[in-house]
Amino acid sequence: MAALSPSLPNEHINGTSSAYSSALTPDLNGSTNGTNGTSTAAPPAFDPELFKSYLLALLPPVIGSTPEELEELFLDEEFEDRVARFAAEGGSVLYVQKVKEEAEDEGPPIYSYHLTSHLTYSARHVSTVALIKRTPVLDTLVPLASQLHILNLFGGDETPYESLHAVVSQAVKPWFDAFVGARGSGKDADGKLGIPMTKRKFAELELSLLHLQQNVEIPETDLVIHPQIRKAVELARSQGVRPTIAHIPPHILNDSSFLNTLQGHVNIWIKSIQGVTKLSRDVSSGTASQEINFWLSLERALEGIEAQLRSDAVNMVLDCLRNAKRFHATVSFIADTGLKEATDVVHKYNQLMKDFPLNDLLSATDLDKIQEAIIAIFNHINKKLKLSPYPIRRALPLVEAISKDFNDQLLRVLTSHRLTYTPYETFDRLLGQTQELFRTWDDQIKEFTNVAREVTRRRSEKFIPIRIQPAHAKLMERTRYLKDWRKQHEQLALMTGPTRGLANIGKDVGGMDMEEEVKEAYEIIKSIDVLDVSVEGTEIWVTAENAYNERVARVENQIIARLRDRLGTARNANEMFRVFSKFNSLFVRPKIRGAIQEYQTQLIDSVKDDIKRLHDKFKTQYRHSEAYHMAQMRDLPPIAGAIIWAKQIERQLSTYMKRVEDVLGKGWELYAEGQKLQSESISFRRKLDTKPVFEAWLNDINRRDMGISGRLFEVVRIRGGTGGYQLAVNFDPQTITLFKETRNLLWLGFSVPHAVSNVAKEAKRVYPHAVSLMETVRTYGQTLDLIDSNQGIEMLIAEHRNNAQKMIGRGMSLKWEHFSSPYDHRYVGSGIGDGRENKHVQYVREFAVIVSVLQDKANSLIDSYKEITRLVEELHTCPFSFEAFSELIGKIQAAIDRLNLEGYANLDHWVAELDQKVEGILLDRLKDVIKHWCQEFDRTDDGDTRRDLTLKRRGDKRIKEEKSSEGLLTLTPVVHEIRIQNQVIFLDPPIEYAREAWIRQLHEWLGTVCRQRRLQSSRYEIGLQMSGRAPADSTYVSLLTRFNDNTLEKPFNLIETKVQQVKEYVAKWLQFQSLWDLEAEYVFNRLGDSLANWQQLLTEIRQTRSTFDNSETQHSFGVVVIDYEQVQAKVNAKYDSWQRDILSRFGVKLGNAMKEMHASILKARHDLESHSIEGLVSGPRRF
Repeated sequence: MAALSPSLPNEHINGTSSAYSSALTPDLNGSTNGTNGTSTAAPPAFDPELFKSYLLALLPPVIGSTPEELEELFLDEEFEDRVARFAAEGGSVLYVQKVKEEAEDEGPPIYSYHLTSHLTYSARHVSTVALIKRTPVLDTLVPLASQLHILNLFGGDETPYESLHAVVSQAVKPWFDAFVGARGSGKDADGKLGIPMTKRKFAELELSLLHLQQNVEIPETDLVIHPQIRKAVELARSQGVRPTIAHIPPHILNDSSFLNTLQGHVNIWIKSIQGVTKLSRDVSSGTASQEINFWLSLERALEGIEAQLRSDAVNMVLDCLRNAKRFHATVSFIADTGLKEATDVVHKYNQLMKDFPLNDLLSATDLDKIQEAIIAIFNHINKKLKLSPYPIRRALPLVEAISKDFNDQLLRVLTSHRLTYTPYETFDRLLGQTQELFRTWDDQIKEFTNVAREVTRRRSEKFIPIRIQPAHAKLMERTRYLKDWRKQHEQLALMTGPTRGLANIGKDVGGMDMEEEVKEAYEIIKSIDVLDVSVEGTEIWVTAENAYNERVARVENQIIARLRDRLGTARNANEMFRVFSKFNSLFVRPKIRGAIQEYQTQLIDSVKDDIKRLHDKFKTQYRHSEAYHMAQMRDLPPIAGAIIWAKQIERQLSTYMKRVEDVLGKGWELYAEGQKLQSESISFRRKLDTKPVFEAWLNDINRRDMGISGRLFEVVRIRGGTGGYQLAVNFDPQTITLFKETRNLLWLGFSVPHAVSNVAKEAKRVYPHAVSLMETVRTYGQTLDLIDSNQGIEMLIAEHRNNAQKMIGRGMSLKWEHFSSPYDHRYVGSGIGDGRENKHVQYVREFAVIVSVLQDKANSLIDSYKEITRLVEELHTCPFSFEAFSELIGKIQAAIDRLNLEGYANLDHWVAELDQKVEGILLDRLKDVIKHWCQEFDRTDDGDTRRDLTLKRRGDKRIKEEKSSEGLLTLTPVVHEIRIQNQVIFLDPPIEYAREAWIRQLHEWLGTVCRQRRLQSSRYEIGLQMSGRAPADSTYVSLLTRFNDNTLEKPFNLIETKVQQVKEYVAKWLQFQSLWDLEAEYVFNRLGDSLANWQQLLTEIRQTRSTFDNSETQHSFGVVVIDYEQVQAKVNAKYDSWQRDILSRFGVKLGNAMKEMHASILKARHDLESHSIEGLVSGPRRF
C-alpha cells in the first residue's frame, strides 16, 4: 500500500482557490450574498478539471503510463458525472484500471484505462489504483493529496493472494503496530480499546491469506454431460416432471454411436473421480495447516462429486446405458470410483481436522497466547484421536509439523522483542516464559505419546515407535543456553560496574576499562540474530560467542590477576578480608571462585599473624606507638588516647575472631586451631582492660594543685647556645590536658568525680582564651623569624611590628584570675568599658587580630619580595628586547604599586635601593650589547647567510633582527647597488644611508634599555606628581653617561672606518663613467694610422674585460654589500660596443694598408717583369 501525494499544478490550484475565495467574500456590510443577509452561500461544486490534473500528476509514475495514454480516460462522456458523484457522495470510491488488450499479432502490448466505481477482476488487469476519500465531501480549497487515500492493487496474477498478503503483512499490520507502539499506553488501556483483539484479527487475516497460498489445490471435477442428455433434462424441467429416458428420442436412444459416447463419458467420470479419491499428500512435506486444509478441501471436493452423481443428468446417462444392456459400465461404476470408501475415510479423518485450533497458535501475538494455543491443540488432538481413525503414522508427522509452526511463531514473537536489546529483567521474564512454554510442550507430548500408544494398541495396528522429533529442539536448547549466558553476563556487568569498585582495577593493572570491555563484548552478541539455529546462524553464534568469551576472558584474567595480587600482597588479615568482602560477588563465576580457594588456609595463617602483631603492638606500649603521635595531632590527651588505643586493639581482635568464623564457619572454636585462638584471645582481652589506667589517672589528679592564677605573659630564657629571651604565655598545659581528659573520658563512658569535673569546667572556661593567646604568641614568634630570614623587608613591615609590640606591652599587666572568675563574661555587654572581664577578652581578640594582620602582611610581603627579587634576577638573563625588559620592569612596578596600596611603610627608600640595583643590571646589559654590536659590525664573513639576504626584494633594505638575547642579535646587512641611469654610474642608496642605518640600529639596541621607565614608589600619591619629573629622570637614558671607558665611542669609530672602506671600493667603479663620456672619434684621432697603437689598444681592452667577465655580482664588507650586477652587465655591453667599433675601424685601417701594400707589390712585380735580363735562355719558363 502506498499513500502517494503528488504535487498538483500550482497555477490551477491557485486559480481555483482565488475563484472560490472571491465567490465567498462577504460584502462590506458583513453579510453574504442571500436574502436579508442571513442565508449562507452554497458550497461550490467540485471542479472535474482539478481532479483531472491530480490524476495526470499521480497515475504516470504509479501505473507506468504516459499522459497521452491517459487521455482516453478523460474522453469518457461519464467522466465528469462520476467525478461529481465521487466528490459529493459520502463513502464512494473510484478505481482506475489498467487493462491489457488482446492482440492477434505479437506486437507491443496495448493497454486501456478505465475509471469506474465498481471493481471487477480479470487476468488481463495489470494494475488497479483505488482512490478512497478521507472526508465525506471533497473540498476544492484543500489539496486533494490530504483528502484521498491511494491504494495500488496489483493484478495479472492467477490469484491475488500473494499481493494481498504483502499489503496486509508488510504495510497495514506494521503501520497499526507502529501507531499502537507510539501511543505508549499500557496493556490495560489497550485491552479496553480492543487493540489486542484487532492485532489478533490482523494476524488471522495474514494467516488466512498465507494458507490460501499454501493450500494444495484439489482438482475440480466437472462431469461431462452429452448435449442430448442436457437437452432432455432441460425439457423435463420445463415440463415440471422428473427427467427419464422417455424424454430422449427413441432413435437416438438406440443409436450405438450415442451409447458409445455415453459409455466413454462414464469412463472419463471414473478416471476424474479416481483422481480425487486416490489423492493423498506427504504429511512431512509441508505445514500442519496444509495437512488440515487438504483433508477439509478433499471432503468438500468429494461432496461436490456426490452432488453431481445424484444429479438428473448423471442418472439419465446411467439409465440409458442400462436400457441398452451395457451393465458392465454401470454396475461397477461406484466401486470403480472408490468414492464411498474415500468419502468415509475423509469424513472420519475430518473429525480430527474440523475445528482444529491451529489458527490460535499461528495468530498468537505473545507467549501467553502461544501457551494457551499449545494446550488447546493437544487437548483437541488427544480427544479426537480417540474418536477418529486418523493413522498414528500420520499423526506423528502432523505433530512435528505443529512443532515447526510452534517454532516459527515463537521465533516471530521473540524476535519482535529484540532480546539482546531488552533490559535484563524483560529478557529474563521472556525467556522464563519461553522455558515454561517448552515445559508445557513436553508435558503435552508425554500425554500425546500415551494417547498414541493406547490408540495403537486398541486399533491393533502394527507397532511403530512413538517418537517425535521436535523442530524447536535447537531453539529450546539455544534459549536455555541464552538464559544462563545472559545471567552470567549481567552478573559480570554488574560486578564490573562503577558501583562495585572495579571500575579502576583493569586500568591499574593492564590499562583495561573492564566495564567498557564487557559492554563491547556484549555489542558483539547484539549485532547477530541469537535465535538463528540454522547451520549458518549457529556458526555465526559460535563465532560471536568465541569473540565474546575472548574479551570476557581478558576481563576475568584481569580480575583474577588483581585478586591474586591483592590477596598475595595483603600484609594482614584486615587487608585480606577487605579484599574478600569487596570482591565477594565475583566468586559466582567458577573460574574466579577456583582461583581463590587456595587462600583459605593462607587467610587463617594471616589471622594468626595479625593477632600476633596485635600482641607485639600492645607490648610496644602506647607512648612508643604511631597512635600516640596521631593522638597528639588530633588533640587527644594521653590517658584518653591510651584508653582509645586499647579499645581499638580490642575491636580489631573481635574483628579477627569474627573473620575466622566467616572463613571456618559456625562452631569454629571446636577446631583445634580455633580452640587455641579462642584461649589466646580471652587472655589478651584481660590485658586490654582499661579500668586500671583510669584509676591511676584519678589518683594523680587528686595529688596535684590545678589552680589557675598569675600574669598572662612571661619572659623565658631561650635554651641553647644562642641565649636570649622570648615571650611565652604563663599557663600550665596540664590544666588544658585536664579539661580534655575529662571531656574524652566522659565520652568514653567513664565516671569522673565531681571535684575533678569542677576543676575541668574552670579550665574549660579559660581554655579558649589561653589557647588563643598561645596560638597568637606562637604566630608572633614565627612571623618574627620569617622577617629575620628575609632581610630586605624589615623597613616595610616595621609599622605593623611596632603595633604588635605595643599590644604585648599592654598585656604584661593582665592576670588569669579575671578569666577564671565564676562570673561568666558571656552575659556581660559587648561595650569596651562594661567590665574587667570584657576588657581582658577584648584584649585577647585585639592582640590576635593585630598579630594576624602582622602575619598576613609579612607573608604577603615575603611573596611580593620574592617575586620582585626573581624578576630583578631575570633582568640578567631575559631576552634583549624592549618588550622583555618592559614586561619585567612593568611587573616589578605593579608589585611596587600593590605594596603602595597595601600601605607598607618606608616604601620610597626601599624602592630607591631597588632602582639602584636595577640600574647596575641594566648597565651591565648595555656594556654587553655594545660589545656584541661591535663584534657583529666588525665581522667580515661572506657566508651564504649574508649572500642570501641580498637576493631579497631590492626595496626590503632592512630585516627586523631577532631579539631573543645578545647572542642572537644580528645586524642586518645593508645592500647598496651600483646602478647606471641616463649613462651615469652612481651608488644607490648613497653610502651615507649605510652610516645612518648603522647608527640607527645602534640607537635601537641602546634604546631597548635606555627607553625603559624607571621604578616609582609614589604613583598612587597625590601631590607628588605636581612637581613633575624630567624626562631623563623617568627613563634609564642617564645610563649612557656612566661608562668609564671608550665603550660608547668604539662603535662610532667602527662605522666611520667601514664607510671609508666602502667609499674607496665604490670609487673604482665610478671610474668606468669614462666609457660613456669618451667620444669614439676622439679616440680614433688619438690612435691615428699607427697599426701598432691600434693593436696595443685592442690588447688592453681584452685584458681589462677579463676583470668583469666573472660570475660574481656583488662584493661584501660584512654589514654592507655592494651589488654591481646591473652595472656589470652594462659595462660589459659598453665594452662590447667599444671593442666592436675599434675592431671595425681597425679592420678598415688594416684593409687599406693591405691594399696599399698589395698595390705596391704588384707595381714592383710589373716593373721587374718589364726589364730584360741578358744571358737568359730564350723561351718560356715554367714555375
